[in-house]
Amino acid sequence: MKKIVILQLIFTAFFLALLSSCSTRYRIKNDGNFGKKIYNVKYGENKRNVMDVFLPAGYTPDTPLIMMVHGGAWIFGSKLHLRKVQKFLYRNNFPTANINYRLVNKTTTYKAALEDISKAVQYIGNSGKDWNLTSNKIILLGESAGGHLALLYGYKNEDQVQKIISLSGPADFYSQRYRNSKYFKRSHRIFQKVVGEKYNSATAEAFKQASPVYQASNVPTLHFQGNRDFLVDVNQGLALDSALTSKNIEHKFVLMKKTGHAPRFSKKKRDSLIYPNILDFIKQ
Repeated sequence: MKKIVILQLIFTAFFLALLSSCSTRYRIKNDGNFGKKIYNVKYGENKRNVMDVFLPAGYTPDTPLIMMVHGGAWIFGSKLHLRKVQKFLYRNNFPTANINYRLVNKTTTYKAALEDISKAVQYIGNSGKDWNLTSNKIILLGESAGGHLALLYGYKNEDQVQKIISLSGPADFYSQRYRNSKYFKRSHRIFQKVVGEKYNSATAEAFKQASPVYQASNVPTLHFQGNRDFLVDVNQGLALDSALTSKNIEHKFVLMKKTGHAPRFSKKKRDSLIYPNILDFIKQ
């Protein structure tokens, strides 16, 4: 089972890298209904600081923009990972900005990705009039590692973020329950890379600061979790639900039976459960 998951991750990383290398040019595509798709808008200085902005014909200036944060275990991935969701939102007249961000490596932690999200938020705010938007808040939507980043950024910047949508985003790098779990044994190495520290008493606070369950603030949240998720254990979703409930934060937790990790959500489940919940949450 572990080998299959690892092979799937390697194939996904290679495929996304290949697609990304063929699609880095700035371009604008107009559709027949007066909508517009703008590819590879540069929002910062790093080569990863680009985003695809989809502006459908039917949105109004007060329609919130959804910023999308891709997954990939913090170390690979691309905005192409969330293209299906972006197209779905476009068909439903919601403007979106689907971003690439700096990935974790030997010198870069998750904080670089949060800085890039901040740059993208600022860019969107400065471009609002050009894109016919007046709302000063965005909705963050992230998948897997991107779900973690969306949750963390949103909770730490509630003045900028209207709502958060997380698909299989990990939420607890710190608690004793997590560190005593079997999941810790298979996840702690990547979490150490993400935080840039090794687990010990001196670095405990760094892992707490990186955990959305400990940073949760008053931002309405929609969180999806599969009960058979090997990459992000079901207890991660349960921990987030518990934290939001205890703080009386408006949220909806969708625990999906017989379901694995976000990138492998079936089309049937996307169409019948995930997409309807996303639309309802955005429109609330």
